[in-house]
Amino acid sequence: MDAPELESLYRRWLSEVWGHGRTDVARELLAADLIDHNPVPGQPPGLDGHNWAVAMVRRAFPDLRFAADVVVSDGQFVVGRWTMTGTNTGSFDLFGLPPTGRPVTMTGQEIFRAHDGKFAEIWHQEDAPGMLRQLGLEPPPVIMRLAARRSARRYRRHPLPAADPVMSDYA
Repeated sequence: MDAPELESLYRRWLSEVWGHGRTDVARELLAADLIDHNPVPGQPPGLDGHNWAVAMVRRAFPDLRFAADVVVSDGQFVVGRWTMTGTNTGSFDLFGLPPTGRPVTMTGQEIFRAHDGKFAEIWHQEDAPGMLRQLGLEPPPVIMRLAARRSARRYRRHPLPAADPVMSDYA
């Protein structure tokens, strides 16, 4: 695919799949064995995991809308940045939270790698802390300090291995 085709594919994914919950369209655009380099806790692998995430977010924000702010491609990768708006009128299962009724605006971005006319890999980042702050769900500083101390104790006992560069295979 060339760069304009990938950009169009991204815009369709954002609008139809995330904006309208059309997981049937996701089957057209995403490989069944999609590799998500940033899955959320509990997310199944592949296309099923992607569609699980779509359903979970749309359940929490049934009126959500997406606007593509920036979309660029080199013909193999496509990068997009978006702004989402919605009202939290449904349960947010990822965090185990009941609806707050509050509106939110959140930004995020993806990098997709295409293969055989479909998106095969995704790297993504969303402003979840900003969204939680808008929902009035930001933890009090005392809780954050306690969690940081607990995390530090665990790390001292079991240090994490060094991370490999995420995209080194594509340089």
